[in-house]
Amino acid sequence: MSIILITGATSGFGEAAAHLFAKNNWNLIITGRRKERLEKLENDLKSIYKIEVLSLCFDVQNLNEVQAAINSINDDWKNIDVLLNNAGLAVGRGPIQEGSYEDWNQMIDTNVKGLLYMTREISPLMVARKKGHIINVGSLAGWDTYGGGNVYCGTKHAVRAISRSSRIDLLPYNIKVSVISPGAAETEFSVVRFKGDQQKADSMYEGYLPLKAEDVAESIYFMAIQPAHVNIEEILILPTAQATPTITHKK
Repeated sequence: MSIILITGATSGFGEAAAHLFAKNNWNLIITGRRKERLEKLENDLKSIYKIEVLSLCFDVQNLNEVQAAINSINDDWKNIDVLLNNAGLAVGRGPIQEGSYEDWNQMIDTNVKGLLYMTREISPLMVARKKGHIINVGSLAGWDTYGGGNVYCGTKHAVRAISRSSRIDLLPYNIKVSVISPGAAETEFSVVRFKGDQQKADSMYEGYLPLKAEDVAESIYFMAIQPAHVNIEEILILPTAQATPTITHKK
């Protein structure tokens, strides 16, 4: 049975992907910072789908925590077929001259360094087997920019560049690298960006139908189940009503 490791599995795309892969008889390693949510997800997946689940509670921003968690995995779980680097966030939205250093560091440490830490720890396991697939969650913000998105856009442009370069590095070892770049999606994303302001978060999706987490999970699964000789390099997935980060058709 195949194994997928999902970071940031306790909400949004990660949680939706966990359910979809479990439904299709994959065993899962799920990670996240929120222990109660992680334990609940593990119990739900095991009871609903009758598959094996290993949960690891740590913060991808912390290299020591990442290394300790991965080192704790026993040999039965080390044959990881897919690494889904999903953990990521936007914090704050404002002009560069008013930016928060704390917000910037959190985005860089999660979206870029966390992805790098996980890739560095898991890719050698794939190299040893000459088999594996790394799927990185990017964003429309990695294709285009918008006012107030400065550092977030920078981190997601970095995800695409790191992914393309990693693809070259890992090519001799038969390892696939892919990026999925969603547009507007109604998850906890905007609630986190606006630091718990639900009203402001909801206003981001008024007048049109955004993506759901399940829509993105379906595309991630499509990437993962391709034949061994096929690598879906990148998927840019947007709501029908969205053309750019700032242009949507609202009713």
